[in-house]
Amino acid sequence: MCGRYFIDDEMWREIRKICKQIDAAKLKVTVGDVRPTDMAMVLTGMKNVHLEAMRWGFTSKYQDWLLINARAESILSKPAFRNSVRNCRCVIPAAGFYEWNKEKEKISFTMPQSDILYMAGVWQPTEKESQFTIITTVPNSSVSSVHDRMPLVLTPEEIQPWIQDWSTAERLLTKTPPLLEQRQEFEQLSIFDMQ
Repeated sequence: MCGRYFIDDEMWREIRKICKQIDAAKLKVTVGDVRPTDMAMVLTGMKNVHLEAMRWGFTSKYQDWLLINARAESILSKPAFRNSVRNCRCVIPAAGFYEWNKEKEKISFTMPQSDILYMAGVWQPTEKESQFTIITTVPNSSVSSVHDRMPLVLTPEEIQPWIQDWSTAERLLTKTPPLLEQRQEFEQLSIFDMQ
């Protein structure tokens, strides 16, 4: 599962290079830690890939809770995602994502030698705003010691085909993500957390 990711200044600068026409004033998105229900930057577009602000998490008539992740291996058979995976794919850029190990220590995962990690996702329009969810898959060896799921991470070359070409997207659902760098995060605890 991917329940938290982060955006930093370096990543934002790189996104500005990729998407030349960004109206930052219209993109009211979270910078820093991004959590479910936050507005976040998403790459989408069937003709031209562009940046949009969407809310993280699907609301669904099939579930009573927010759907923040979709499993790559079953996404085609789930009613909540079936239409989106065929017609509304997106990519969520991040500096990295977090998972917590069994000792409840926060571990960050980033792309080696890159400021941006690209996570495959799907989106859906609603009356108020568009919503997205992150696709997860079986973890590779860089994540498996910490968690039993990881985001479906794409390379920069896979972004446009993922968004715009269904046959390529269907194949990418089964790919093994690239190896990531792992770093333990240390959070300051209050004396109340230690009791």
